[in-house]
Amino acid sequence: MPPKYKHLSGCQKRKRRKIEEEKRRSQEGAIRKFFQKEPQSSNVEKDEVNDNVNANVDKNDVDANMDEDDVDANVDKDDVDANVDEDEVDANVDEDEVDANVDEDDVDANVDEDDVDANVDANVNPNIDIFDPRNWDGLNHNMINDLVKKGPKRDLNMSKGPVDKHGRRFSTSMYTRILPNRETCDREWLVYSKELDKLFCFCCKIFRQGHPKGTLDGEGFSDWKHATRLKDHEVSVEHLKNMKQWFEMRQMLDCNTTIDKVAYEQFKKERDYWKKVILRIIQLVKFLAKHGLAFRGSNEKLFQKGNGNFLGLVEMLEEFDPIMKEHVRRIMNDETHIHYLGHNIQNELIVLLADKVKAEIIKKIKQAKYYSIILDCTPDTSHQEQMSIIVRYVNDTTIEESFLGFLIVDDTTGKGLFDVTVKELKSLGLDINDMRGQGYDNGANMKGKHSGVQKRFLIENPRALYVACGCHSLNLALCDMANTCTKSRDFFGIIQRFYTIFANSTKRWQILKDNVKGLTLKSLSATRWESPVDSVKPIRTQLVDVRKALLRVRFTDNDAKIQSEAKSLAEKELGEFDFLVATVIWYEILTTVNVVSKKLQSKDMVLDVAIDEVGKLIKHFKNYREVGFDKAINEAKEIANEMGVDTVFPQKRLIFRKQQFDETSTGQEVLFSPEEDFRVNYFLCIVDQAIASLETRFEQYQQYEKVFGFLFPKKLRELTEKDLKSRCYGLQDALKFKDESDVDADELYEELKLFETFLPSHIVCPFDAFNSLKKIGFFPNALIAYRVLLTIPVTVASAERSFSKLKLLKTYLRSSMSQERLNGLAMISIENDILETMDYEDLIESFASRNARRAARFA
Repeated sequence: MPPKYKHLSGCQKRKRRKIEEEKRRSQEGAIRKFFQKEPQSSNVEKDEVNDNVNANVDKNDVDANMDEDDVDANVDKDDVDANVDEDEVDANVDEDEVDANVDEDDVDANVDEDDVDANVDANVNPNIDIFDPRNWDGLNHNMINDLVKKGPKRDLNMSKGPVDKHGRRFSTSMYTRILPNRETCDREWLVYSKELDKLFCFCCKIFRQGHPKGTLDGEGFSDWKHATRLKDHEVSVEHLKNMKQWFEMRQMLDCNTTIDKVAYEQFKKERDYWKKVILRIIQLVKFLAKHGLAFRGSNEKLFQKGNGNFLGLVEMLEEFDPIMKEHVRRIMNDETHIHYLGHNIQNELIVLLADKVKAEIIKKIKQAKYYSIILDCTPDTSHQEQMSIIVRYVNDTTIEESFLGFLIVDDTTGKGLFDVTVKELKSLGLDINDMRGQGYDNGANMKGKHSGVQKRFLIENPRALYVACGCHSLNLALCDMANTCTKSRDFFGIIQRFYTIFANSTKRWQILKDNVKGLTLKSLSATRWESPVDSVKPIRTQLVDVRKALLRVRFTDNDAKIQSEAKSLAEKELGEFDFLVATVIWYEILTTVNVVSKKLQSKDMVLDVAIDEVGKLIKHFKNYREVGFDKAINEAKEIANEMGVDTVFPQKRLIFRKQQFDETSTGQEVLFSPEEDFRVNYFLCIVDQAIASLETRFEQYQQYEKVFGFLFPKKLRELTEKDLKSRCYGLQDALKFKDESDVDADELYEELKLFETFLPSHIVCPFDAFNSLKKIGFFPNALIAYRVLLTIPVTVASAERSFSKLKLLKTYLRSSMSQERLNGLAMISIENDILETMDYEDLIESFASRNARRAARFA
């Protein structure tokens, strides 16, 4: 059986409790020497306990080596256990509460620099007189600091105290100590309390450790008969030790080098250091993303071969920048495990920068209210269909077309593309009812009038007007011209043969470079808008040099097939006058179309300018039909004379067909001369097809001109009041949906009629009229009408430009890139002008707020 427990007697329990009390008192105030006076009252406030615990923060814990995963990174556990006795903590404060108050974020992370000094006065209770000795046992850390800094106070107006029952009393002469040589010195440590009629030793009362050793550091001295005991006290070891502690603490406070201040300064230094480090890392990420460069290599270690552009830039910056030099030193010496150079941090910063840019764009779109969408699709290197989404809107000063991201689409039908687009617009917080325009290429899934994307949006919002891409339409018109007749198709085949014969061999390409010093030959592309003119231009401007290169290949190449091909191109194609004339004609046509195409590709292109440019182009072709052939003949003759080619069209053998019995002589075929035959069956066919294609493909522009044309400043000045009112009602109907319209026709009529009188003569485009209306400020309906007009897109050139960035970002070696990273890099690269206006402090704050432990490092 276990031994039976023997209960202690009452005397034994009291004796044990007395021993424990003595042990507790002997440890009481052990940390006051460095931190604060420990309250002796049992009613300790919870925030005082927190002050005591926080005071035990080791300044060395606020270090760059602090790992982000360390929970108690800033608290020295041994200090807390050693310096805070269990019995000193208020019984009402739970142990978990004490631990909860020591959080990483509490280590002076939220302390303002000016608050360090201000806390002394701010935390002093105005209802407590800290200079009254009666309150000295209940002072907290800040009160003691304030008291030590200001020193004890004496009532200089009082020379003597009240007389006691023995007829003795306090005298101010007690403040003075007489030295053996009869010199005197002030006992600044001695303080008299007139309320208690007692003397106290300031330093012993404040800094004593353990139980009071006498009355001067305890309940007070009032034995005026034995006043000489003051001399015994001032030479005692305990007093001298407390005097030294008082002097040291006062000196530290005067120099602003208290332990709290040192800890905060150390933390502030580390905080500023990490802010400077992350600022440089953000700059590196922005630089690489802005220029479309790869980040990572085959490894992710500093000073190792193949570690990629990002770490390579860190190594380069380390040679010149002291901050990065120190950061790299810590990493290489294993002084820190947090370096923010890993791929996860790179991705996080990329997404952070992209989100900031996108948020700014969405903010501008919502401020503008009306917007249009521009969509286009292309496959990437990983064989995924990427759809670029661009939003066009009118801000305060310019017309903007902003990139919002790439979307992966698995279903490329009209419904599939529509569903993906609607989902993305809703996620961005954009209302479909505010859409006023759509811009796509001429694909059936996009422009289909029954089930295309544009039709589905029109069902949801009839005010989302669809405009086919002007540049795509011009390119299709060129395709129509090229396929008009056999000779025109053969012409571009020959142009491609010029490129192929040289490009298929490095030796032949060198021969080309030796003979052709200007423009190099370009390959044809069916989709690139400038490809035809880029392919024809080098041959048109350097026919003589190209022919020399072909003849050189004919006589130097060892391949008989290549020799035959070079001879054919040099002597048959370039040696015939009709090919030279065709080259001149096509170069004139392609150059003229390319000029218009380049104008339409600008972001701020508006409908009236596009209509005007297309109209001028059609007019040019009509005029060229009459005079262009003779001009081309003259230019071709000059080239032929330089090349030594006959300036006559080759005569073809006439084909005689046997006349049937029912045919008469009047049914015979009309015969043309070679030159006339070329004009009728080649030149006129191409030009007539150009005019017909342009009128057909841009017919939609004429419809929108009927709706918005009266807003063009030139036409606004010419309209009669009757026509103006009719046009206003037409616009009201076009912008009407569910009995609601963007404008009121009658109000718009009155506003435009008055605005026409304000309109300066130099204003010729709608955007200038829009800016003029904004300055005037009291034509709201007219302003809305112009905003809608300027919002309608003309081309999808911005989407095509985003595909150029896509090809630079998602290359063969980066084909496994995630969609989130791709969109982040594309956003930074395309919309980098917005990123340049970002506040780096906000970026650092956002980066820090994503992680609770990280926040303490940057707070």
